[in-house]
Amino acid sequence: MAIEVRIPTILRSYTGGAKVVEGSGDTLGDLLADLDSRHGGLRARLVTDAGALHRFVNVYVNDEDVRFLGALDAKLNDGDSVTILPAVAGGAFGFAAAAAIAQHSAAAAAIAQHSAAAAATAGAARVARR
Repeated sequence: MAIEVRIPTILRSYTGGAKVVEGSGDTLGDLLADLDSRHGGLRARLVTDAGALHRFVNVYVNDEDVRFLGALDAKLNDGDSVTILPAVAGGAFGFAAAAAIAQHSAAAAAIAQHSAAAAATAGAARVARR
């Protein structure tokens, strides 16, 4: 049974950069276990320790949301197409926002350090002129 799985950019480090991989399984849970056997760590990014899909992950089987098909118990057939997408309000967007904030904070710290050094230099110059 061959099932095509589309992998979002943020998870491609687990698939060696592959955008599409193939797996097998009778259910979505079986498919994710099969994928994890070949792409270690992938399942943990999609499924919680309690055994449910993470809230920030959307999974579609043939363009239908698996939440309406039984989640991890959703039945799969040979030739199905599974698409994994990070949610817009969390997941990848949250990582991007955190990275942008960190870059902004680092830039602000560098500016503050430069300003402090410039003020110290100007103060030293005033003392030297007296």
